Amino acid sequence: MRERIRRAALLFAGMLLLGGCGRMAEIPDPDRLQVVCTTYPQYSYLQAIIGEVSDSVELTLIMDDGADLHSYQPVALDLVRIASADLLVYIGGESDTWVEDAATEAVNPDMRMVSLMELAGERAKEEEVVEGMQERRSLTGHDHGHEHGDEDDHAHEDGAEEEIEYDEHVWLSLKNSVVFVDALAEQLEELDAEHAETYRANADAYIAQLEELDREYEEAVAGAGVRTLIFGDRFPFRYLTEDYDLDYYAAFPGCSAETEASFATVTFLAGKLDALGIHSILVLENSDQRVAETIRENTVSKDQQILVLNSLQSVTKDELEAGATYLDGMRENLEVLKQALGSQDQG
Repeated sequence: MRERIRRAALLFAGMLLLGGCGRMAEIPDPDRLQVVCTTYPQYSYLQAIIGEVSDSVELTLIMDDGADLHSYQPVALDLVRIASADLLVYIGGESDTWVEDAATEAVNPDMRMVSLMELAGERAKEEEVVEGMQERRSLTGHDHGHEHGDEDDHAHEDGAEEEIEYDEHVWLSLKNSVVFVDALAEQLEELDAEHAETYRANADAYIAQLEELDREYEEAVAGAGVRTLIFGDRFPFRYLTEDYDLDYYAAFPGCSAETEASFATVTFLAGKLDALGIHSILVLENSDQRVAETIRENTVSKDQQILVLNSLQSVTKDELEAGATYLDGMRENLEVLKQALGSQDQG
């Protein structure tokens, strides 16, 4: 009975797609398991787990156009895809609250939902504001008690008691990713028992790669000349820096919409570069680098290199077609981190 209901739900979703979009190719296949994820890291995890079972699973990525997670506006097609999912994977943070709203309209009675924030559990961190950082208007200002390195201490800004906001960039921890992959494999095993052994074998192989890369990060940090990162941009890398006990200073919090740094922020970060002898300023992918350049111009030497660290929150269709993966992105980030830290095994 439930299978008949599911097939009817998928056909209904297909009719909505035809009526709203007129694209036959968008109709979900009722004979395949429908797995829908909102962002690129989840999609990459699931690609690795599904592997050669792709003929039995239809894996859909909603944000496949390079859109910024924090400003994404869902379209009708996204809502229909979510409504017809067997397994829906999302972040579960402030930026995708719309997903849970959309899921209330699900036409599949057996749809499962997996939130990365819930899987992270106690490893989920509060968004924090550290010394020199320009607060975004909606940030709580809560003192988050972050432990820092030996070179200097951060002073948190005190503010009124408000609802705690958590840092949603949980995928930027390889240790978290191991937890996520294991849990997603378990979901697929339960939904598609016929291929359970394949899912588990694929997940175990992928987890081994994640753990090996985690060790490479640890080795790089162990050989680092400095242990502090300076970001002339937003800072979504709290999970990564805490995994390897790195310190940081940044212009803006991770979910900030600010693009113009104050004079106080610029001079503070420039002063840190000078005081700590740091020769790199980090920015995010797609940054116009103006804030970083302004910080550099306010240092004594004015010769710091500007390096790009990828938050991996989004991907374009062209990048997907070229074979982009989460693991490759984190490997590239490791090479950038080695440059920024002056690691002995750089290169």
